[in-house]
Amino acid sequence: MVDNGCLRKNESTEVLKRMKEECGVNLRCVDASERFLGLLKGVTEPEKKRKIMGRTFIDVFQEEATKIEQTAPCDWLLQGTLYPDVIESISYKGPSATIKTHHNVGGLPATMRLKLIEPLRELFKDEVRELGMAMGIDEASVWRHPFPGPGLAIRILGEVTKESVAMLQEADAIVIEELHKSGHYRKIGQAFVVLLPTVKSVGVMGDGRTYESVASVRCVETTDYMTADFYHLPFEVLGTMSSRVINEVRGINRVCYDISSKPPSTIEWE
Repeated sequence: MVDNGCLRKNESTEVLKRMKEECGVNLRCVDASERFLGLLKGVTEPEKKRKIMGRTFIDVFQEEATKIEQTAPCDWLLQGTLYPDVIESISYKGPSATIKTHHNVGGLPATMRLKLIEPLRELFKDEVRELGMAMGIDEASVWRHPFPGPGLAIRILGEVTKESVAMLQEADAIVIEELHKSGHYRKIGQAFVVLLPTVKSVGVMGDGRTYESVASVRCVETTDYMTADFYHLPFEVLGTMSSRVINEVRGINRVCYDISSKPPSTIEWE
């Protein structure tokens, strides 16, 4: 597993625990966060960010594979590519325009030495969930919301910094926690927070004036992820989320809710 510095809060720790203790997988984590964040410095264009993340992801995997090969064969890279990733990235089995590059499709370098295995490549998310339940995988894993390969790098509009990642991790964790507490998480296809660090908003905290970043909550209803509608989250849940994010996450003083559907908008902002 590669920690690219743009994962959700406590993601690497939780994944390692689940895979090792619950699934019996011999998994180790490589902390390449400084490397990824260094390459992202000054980059603001979404496609460039995606390609940097994809290329570096494979570079790190191949470097680690070389180390492993000193004691055991290491020839394969297993990816959970789904059909919507393919459709949005390249033309596959018919005409389709490139919407955005996914790290596991268009972001793979031609120099990659590892052989690729993608058993889910022609399946939609709802079909993958049916398969997971049939295989006896625990429900918490099966119903976990998708997370993009470039991670929070494409949920921070503009340049990605260590500080903006930390801010977004905290805000995102609060929103997901409130969705679980209110019973809405399972009803939603995907939920997350987008940080707009270059969009500043005037606010008031106590007797002082603030001039800080804006965050947007995104929750959608979908089964195939090719089309999606915004989820009609109750105002009281949105109010709790907003209050907690503004009061608990330093650097954010305004929270919005994204009511865009796909199409014309994509689920992710970048």
